[in-house]
Amino acid sequence: MTAPAFDPATARQDILDRIAAAAKAAGRAPADVTLVAVSKQQPWEQIAPVLDAGQTIFGENRVQEAAERWAERREGLELRLIGPLQTNKAREALALFDVIETVDRPKLARVLAEEIQKASKAPRLYIQINTGEEPQKAGVIPPDADAFIAACRGEFGLTIEGLMCIPPEAEPPGPHFALLAKIAARNGLTKLSMGMSADFETAVRFGATSVRVGSALFGSR
Repeated sequence: MTAPAFDPATARQDILDRIAAAAKAAGRAPADVTLVAVSKQQPWEQIAPVLDAGQTIFGENRVQEAAERWAERREGLELRLIGPLQTNKAREALALFDVIETVDRPKLARVLAEEIQKASKAPRLYIQINTGEEPQKAGVIPPDADAFIAACRGEFGLTIEGLMCIPPEAEPPGPHFALLAKIAARNGLTKLSMGMSADFETAVRFGATSVRVGSALFGSR
C-alpha cells in the first residue's frame, strides 16, 4: 500500500500540538513558544500550504534567497534571518528581516549599528552562542558571551532581544539549551531561540521562546 503524501499543513498542526504539550508539561503557557517555519531551500509548493494554514513566521538562511522568495509576499509576515550574516549584506538584511538571530562578532555588530542609524529602522536582534565551541560553526563561544553582549549594548548601542544556539549534532541538546538559558538569565535576556526538528520539545522544556522547525514541517528535501 502506498504511504499517504506528506502534508505540510497537517504536519504544522502536529508540531503545534507537540509544542503545546511540551510547554504544559514544563508548566509553561503554549502561547509563550513561537513556531518559526524554516523555509530555506524549500520549494514554494511546500511552503504555500503552511502559509495557507496560518503560519506567519518564517526563518531563512540567506538574504538573497529570502528576498527572491518573499519580496512580493511580505505583507503580514515576520521574517527571521537564522543563517550567518555577511557584513556586506547587512543593509539588505535590515530592509528585509524583522529579526536577525545571528549577531556573532564585533565587526557585524558595528556595521549593523551604523546601518540601523542610517535607516532609522531596527530589527529585533539575537546573539548566536556557539555552545559547543565548534570551530566550524558561527557564534560567540560561552566564555566570551557576557563581554560581547555588554559590547553590543554599550559600545555599539544595540538593543539585544535574546540568544540563539545550534547544539552539536552528536551531543544531547539539553545541556546546551540549559547553558544558553543560563547565559541569557544573567544578562537579563528573556528570549531564547533554540530547538529544531529533532529536539524542539526538549528546547521547550528548557525555556525556548521560539523553535526553528524545517524538515518536520516541510518534509525532507
